[in-house]
Amino acid sequence: MTVRFEAVGNQFMLNGEPIRIISGAIHYFRVVPEYWKDRLLKLKACGFNTVETYVAWNVHEPEEGQFCFEGLADLVQFIQVAGDLGLHVIVRPSPYICAEWEFGGLPAWLLRYSDIRLRCSDPLYLSKVDAYYDVLIPKLTPLLCSNGGPIIAVQIENEYGSYGNDKAYLEYLRQGLISRGVDVLLFTSDGPTDSMLQGGTLPDVLATVNFGSKAMESFAKFREYRADEPLMCMEYWNGWFDHWMEKHHTRDAADVAAVLDEMLSADASVNFYMFHGGTNFGFYNGANHIKTYEPTVTSYDYDSPLSESGEPTEKYYAVREVLQKYVDIPPISLPEPILRKRYGEVRLTECAMLLQQLDSLTSKSSGINPLPMEKLGQNYGFIVYSTWVSGPRHGQDLHLQDVHDRAQVFMDGSYIGSVERWNPQPIRVHVPESGARLTILVENMGRINYGPLLKDYKGITEGVRLDNQFLFGWDMYPLPLSKPVELDYAPIGKMNVISNEPAFYRGTFEVDAAADTFLRLDGWKKGVAYVNGFNLGRYWERGPQKTLYVPGPLLRSGTNEIVIFELHGAIDPVVSLEDLPDLGSTTAVEQEIISFSDTEEV
Repeated sequence: MTVRFEAVGNQFMLNGEPIRIISGAIHYFRVVPEYWKDRLLKLKACGFNTVETYVAWNVHEPEEGQFCFEGLADLVQFIQVAGDLGLHVIVRPSPYICAEWEFGGLPAWLLRYSDIRLRCSDPLYLSKVDAYYDVLIPKLTPLLCSNGGPIIAVQIENEYGSYGNDKAYLEYLRQGLISRGVDVLLFTSDGPTDSMLQGGTLPDVLATVNFGSKAMESFAKFREYRADEPLMCMEYWNGWFDHWMEKHHTRDAADVAAVLDEMLSADASVNFYMFHGGTNFGFYNGANHIKTYEPTVTSYDYDSPLSESGEPTEKYYAVREVLQKYVDIPPISLPEPILRKRYGEVRLTECAMLLQQLDSLTSKSSGINPLPMEKLGQNYGFIVYSTWVSGPRHGQDLHLQDVHDRAQVFMDGSYIGSVERWNPQPIRVHVPESGARLTILVENMGRINYGPLLKDYKGITEGVRLDNQFLFGWDMYPLPLSKPVELDYAPIGKMNVISNEPAFYRGTFEVDAAADTFLRLDGWKKGVAYVNGFNLGRYWERGPQKTLYVPGPLLRSGTNEIVIFELHGAIDPVVSLEDLPDLGSTTAVEQEIISFSDTEEV
């Protein structure tokens, strides 16, 4: 049945009847497909009538011209499941999504075009958006409410006023949606400041605002620009995300409920960002850069009403209690709890040293200068640079100019130090008279997802020098490592595991019934974990996150495989699979963080 959803004066209308949108964000690409229905049922049971999702371009076009809409990327199936459950859907397919997601959702291959200008009317950039939309939008149009589907509204661009003011660009995107058949309500979303509302909106397109507190103040600013439109907070930040080397953020449930009550009392609609955060699986975490580079952790729990593994929290019930004051909600009916299990310790019994097997792992490229990943056709993972240094040299400083994001440096195979983007200290080196082989392993820890520094090339981006002398003539080994690679493993008992040497560790464990579990890596330093070939994401002893979420559907009855790529060597290669998460020590989200300013969203 065709549905008409529109903004009429200060009210949303559905088929001519007033409606308040109570929406929650769930990103399909952060949740295994087997759990989409569970999370959506819990959204509905909380009293919500709508689900909102971003659409991540880099998930759907991982390589230029190669498209993926399967598995975690099956956007159509996610929307259909929501519709089958009676939920409306808001889709935000902006080329850029922020979302603490790698490169704000933009595909890394865009950076292979050196002169491209992002998020503006640059013809090259727009041609790439058009090619993507030519594939994406026809998948969405049958799901529009005007065609009997659940999609009631579509976003044009995301928080554009926080980045630019190119109205021709916004209009181009708008017309691109319309010309491809999108005939439902279009909207923009921005922070409630003068510059953001001026730069990010179009005069005849619905505007919405994003904030975490000070609702009346935010809506008052919005009203200065839009006196006769519905009030809607498109992103109500009811929690917050975490960076490595910081504490885990939480926000008091009573505070979240109070701000929601304030919004609803003003007859506003709302979209919870996030209702269920999920996980930055693989290498898809983003990063911020305000004063320095800050990479986001693997978990995207966000202290949401539903935890990372889908359990209702205290915040869930506090929100539902407020909603009962404003909308009719049937008695709560939740799906059966998902089984969680402790499988115990797993000893990894085999090991393969990375640097000893480089030539069998990847194709070598050679060049005068060390090139960033993108120039070698690589998007994510790691890259090794190697060159010969003549000797003797005594007490010279090795400078990596500039490393994005973290490098381990070896001289003739021996570790001599690490260089980190946020603390780029030189390394003092000594080269014997016979010379030495300099090898540098660089980790891409996630591209910046917000702000003016989006063009975030990875690897060594400028050059390497000893004191003021640049070193030329490099071999380069791309290591995407999106999944475990074929290696010659040896039993750990027959080899000497060397501290600070990057290596792969492999082991197995038995499962009788597959259940959710949490991989704990006490004693490990830094690296990436894989279960049955699936990249769970990064771990790091600096925290805050101490466990990695392993959804039950990734496991199978019988024998299961764990591979750990550890950058600094594991003296005792044992992990454990626990039944409880550990996201680290906490800090309360401060109100000034939740309030929108010109430096947010950070």
